[in-house]
Amino acid sequence: MSQLFFGFEDLYKINAIPTLFLSLGLLGIIGILLTLGRRLDSAMKLERFGIPIALLVGAIGFLIGPYGPFSLLPERVLNTWMQLPTPLLTLVFATLMLGRPIPKLSGLWQPVASQALLGLLLGFGQYVVGGIIVLLFLLPYLGVDPLMGCIIEVGFEGGHGAAAIMGESFRKLGFPEGLDLGFAMATVGLLASTLLGSGLVVLGRFFGWLVPADKEIKNDLSVVDLEFKTIEQFKLLLYNFAFAGLAVLVGIFLLYCLRFSSMYMGEISKQVILAFPVFPLALMGSFFIRFVLEKSKNTKLVSSLFQREIGILSTDLLIITAMAGLNLPLLVNYWLPISLLAIGGLIWNLAGMLIFSRLFFREEWFERSIAEFGNSTGVAASGLLLLRLADPRNTTQTLPVFSIKQLFLQPLLSGGLITVIAPLFISNFGLKGWTEFCGLISLSLCAVAISLQSKYTKASA
Repeated sequence: MSQLFFGFEDLYKINAIPTLFLSLGLLGIIGILLTLGRRLDSAMKLERFGIPIALLVGAIGFLIGPYGPFSLLPERVLNTWMQLPTPLLTLVFATLMLGRPIPKLSGLWQPVASQALLGLLLGFGQYVVGGIIVLLFLLPYLGVDPLMGCIIEVGFEGGHGAAAIMGESFRKLGFPEGLDLGFAMATVGLLASTLLGSGLVVLGRFFGWLVPADKEIKNDLSVVDLEFKTIEQFKLLLYNFAFAGLAVLVGIFLLYCLRFSSMYMGEISKQVILAFPVFPLALMGSFFIRFVLEKSKNTKLVSSLFQREIGILSTDLLIITAMAGLNLPLLVNYWLPISLLAIGGLIWNLAGMLIFSRLFFREEWFERSIAEFGNSTGVAASGLLLLRLADPRNTTQTLPVFSIKQLFLQPLLSGGLITVIAPLFISNFGLKGWTEFCGLISLSLCAVAISLQSKYTKASA
């Protein structure tokens, strides 16, 4: 049926350019419709319940994709789309720090430290849970690849973008199924983070776990955003795209510096650096550009509204392109391992949300833990979405704490250094050794967090 799709299938045999235009053109149309559709009442009601409209569009993309029941989308179009998750995720992280003021560290170091410790615990714990499930059940009974012990962290923490990046590493290590399994786990994580997370927010309101909201709403749209006319708004939009692109360029420059330095390192270090993605460094680029704008007093050139919209749209398109390419036959074959790993990962993240957070956080435990639950189950965008549901008026300090924490943790987990090292470690030293190492790290993080919390409580008493 893909032959009927605008007749572009035959043109591809002559020239690849029509397919490129068709692929990007379709994605552009989808992006415009998403941006407009998100403002409709029905879409806004779904978002309030934690169901992103991109998830519904992605489901449609899956149905008409090459592996779906209708198979209307040409496979070559999908092949072009499958190259986009990495640049889209990079753009998401390039906007994270640009649109909001750099928080002052004074008075925030202890909350940031405890937030970072919980994030690290959830990330390393996902490797522990995945390793235990694979070692005790999946490996002896189903004979799966030991690298499946990484799938929870890649899919939940890293999401579709990290799954796309790590897919190449998995393929080189003899586990080509890792790409599609990572996408499947990321989709489960996104669904779980939105549906379970929004349900947790409802429970939080019922049991009084949320901090009471201020009477006065803090509007996140600046005066500049509201007063500009159409032409000036368009110029401001171009400025914001340019700043986001500049943050990406800074990230690319840092990545090239890292790769250049790998020439003087050992073989294992070189493998890690060569597999390291650009998007954590784009977050640093975002911070750097924001810092320069604040020091030069030019922050009026950047809009919190536009940066947020660019980030949301990039996340939506990332989800749609990844879901459209889900390999259904492969997922049917792996339904049992994926189900067991997903259930184990969700139980662990819920434990972090409802149990460990009480030990780690002294104040605003629910808002801070719901953001971390979303981040650890469905990436940073889900964490911010759930935080917006729990704290719509920015009454708490969670947003600046979460943002600063991301700056330190993103280069490690969610597609960062630890995510890259994990499959290399397992291939060289075995899954059991990696699981034991992550277990020791997790116990140490608990001890440090409880000690820090005890010291802080005594100091403030």
